[in-house]
Amino acid sequence: QVQLVESGGGLVQAGGSLRLSCAASGRTFSSYAMGWFRQAPGKERDFVAAKSWTGGSTYYADSVKGRFTISRDNAKNTVYLQMNRLKPEDTAVYYCAALAGPFTRAAIRWDAYDYWGQGTQVTVSS
Repeated sequence: QVQLVESGGGLVQAGGSLRLSCAASGRTFSSYAMGWFRQAPGKERDFVAAKSWTGGSTYYADSVKGRFTISRDNAKNTVYLQMNRLKPEDTAVYYCAALAGPFTRAAIRWDAYDYWGQGTQVTVSS
């Protein structure tokens, strides 16, 4: 069992930056791949980024590539999402998730994940 708690969301102007954190409970955090997803009002939950449990493999959505960076600190049981050059279309609730299975291209699908956080709101004003 893994419990995930996101933090770091807020209101920022376009062009600004935010860093989201996701703290995980449980001693086996390092064995989970971790992902970030987001959901805007009235829209589906979209993939943002994912990183393997070793940190050696990473996927990004095309819409955030070059602006967002996912990282993890297994010693702190925490995964981060550094978001730079934010745009109004990045406005959404951001969720972190943990994936127990092998890290494959399926990690871009929300239904591949086993555990979810409660989400943190990110609002980017124009």
